[in-house]
Amino acid sequence: MEEKELYRLLGFVKISPYRTNILKSINGSVKMPSEIANELGIKTSRVSATLSFLKKEGLVVCLNEDVRKGRLYKCTDKAIELLEYI
Repeated sequence: MEEKELYRLLGFVKISPYRTNILKSINGSVKMPSEIANELGIKTSRVSATLSFLKKEGLVVCLNEDVRKGRLYKCTDKAIELLEYI
């Protein structure tokens, strides 16, 4: 990743504890929003909203977009690279 993009995304993630903690929670695994919410002690709706922002930035990907419940998310390579700086 280009250095300028790396620092832009790093700021985007670090400005929000939710973004930071959700990325750390998922890191090398595949998780549902409810699992992340239970692990971090926050509401599932907050996790889902944050995942939406992270998805728009290309930091997470939903593996099963076609289902309404039980969506699975994982970090992209970009997010894994970013996590080295967090």
